[in-house]
Amino acid sequence: MRAVMMNTTGEADVLTPGETTLPTCGPDDLLIRIMAAGVNPVDTKLRSRGLYFGSAPAILGCDGAGIVEATGENVSRFEPGDAVYYCYGGLGQQRGGQSAGNYAEYIAIPEICAAQKPDCLDFTDAAGAPLVLITAWESLFDRARLQAGQKIYIGAGAGGVGHVAIQLAKLAGCSVATSVSSDEKAEFVRQLGADLIINYREQQVTEALLAWTDGTGVDVAFDTVGGQSFNQLVTATRVYGDIVTILQVPEDTDWKTIRMRNIRVSQELMLTPAVMQMDEALAYQGDILEQCAQLFDERKLSVFVSETLPLEQAAKAHQMIEAGSMTGKLVLEIGDSDA
Repeated sequence: MRAVMMNTTGEADVLTPGETTLPTCGPDDLLIRIMAAGVNPVDTKLRSRGLYFGSAPAILGCDGAGIVEATGENVSRFEPGDAVYYCYGGLGQQRGGQSAGNYAEYIAIPEICAAQKPDCLDFTDAAGAPLVLITAWESLFDRARLQAGQKIYIGAGAGGVGHVAIQLAKLAGCSVATSVSSDEKAEFVRQLGADLIINYREQQVTEALLAWTDGTGVDVAFDTVGGQSFNQLVTATRVYGDIVTILQVPEDTDWKTIRMRNIRVSQELMLTPAVMQMDEALAYQGDILEQCAQLFDERKLSVFVSETLPLEQAAKAHQMIEAGSMTGKLVLEIGDSDA
């Protein structure tokens, strides 16, 4: 099968198109013919810093959408021909005798990770959704315990995680503030339902959020950027509020103020169930995708894919992500997305 292999750690040019063996289908597995693969910032970090499992050569890519080619003897929810989307692979793990990743024509995945592809999405859009959906869902509903009527700040609202987080928060009945870097992105998040749009190149985020909340601070601050973007949220979050971050908490974090304000700080890494091989948690993430599939088909949720490239240009995709400031998602097209 065609695949893009990560042959060693390093710059984007370590990703090399080539041929490798087809994975086999274990008793609890689905063999997927991959139609499209999402590309995420975590892919670039694994490429440059190293894998969670084993070492190169390996196939990257956590997000995928495709058609079930074969099923294992214990599989009960799917059959050949089903269209699915999922988040599995790309961390260096082996499955079916092959490096499990989605920069390839086929992958073997556990049945528990898969969900029926939303009918309203083609394979390209579906492949861009899983990782950011699970990240946003777990951050808002499991970490922050979001409730209707709350005011929430979502960093980088035009980004992959941010643009689905805005929609989920609005569906939950919240008022949403977000930050952007341009008028074009401001219009994009406005269409998603953002109530307060802060151009961080022109406004100070903390001041804007305090003005929006009459000085009390937001109920929930969702940090998708890290560093100083996290630190500026400490005084912009209300007493007894929540900050959730998907990045490493900065070393210079003002823990004294956080403690005084009784702010709950949570970290979100949706890869934990895969890294720690927690089947129940992986199945929960599959359930999240099933619930989101219904929201997609009810036209209550959307995913924005801003760029598509062929599989063989995975290295270019990494370069584009590392250049920063992308809107929505970037997807590699592998099969016929209209199949």
